[in-house]
Amino acid sequence: MIQRIQSIFLFLTSISFWGLFGLPLANSDIEMAGLFSDQLYNIFDNPILIALATIGGILAIATIFLFKNRPLQKKLNYVNITLAILFIIVALLLVIQDTDSGVNGDISEGYGLGLPIFVIIFSLFTNRYINKDDKLVKSMDRLR
Repeated sequence: MIQRIQSIFLFLTSISFWGLFGLPLANSDIEMAGLFSDQLYNIFDNPILIALATIGGILAIATIFLFKNRPLQKKLNYVNITLAILFIIVALLLVIQDTDSGVNGDISEGYGLGLPIFVIIFSLFTNRYINKDDKLVKSMDRLR
């Protein structure tokens, strides 16, 4: 059913992906060439980050409506976890690549860098509750 608790976690996963569009990933105290040209590193600085967040957000919303196909829901959640991990890796690699230019500025992480962690946590909770539903359905089939 669509009103299950895993739907709430999937919705929170989607909100976490879409929240990346509003929150900065990192801030710099001085202007640097590249990512920190405006002293702010956000998702709009790289099209790969935009694509990963968009695909993840759409996938999480679409997964809510696949409540009749629990194995596919679990697989798509693992894809969301993979997208979140890729997002973190790409974001960190871009910062490392950009700060190797020799300009020493103080870079502080933003709130947006924590959102992919929430995506992973919410997706793991979703899979946990999907597994509980699977066990419940299998136990009901045994009783018939």
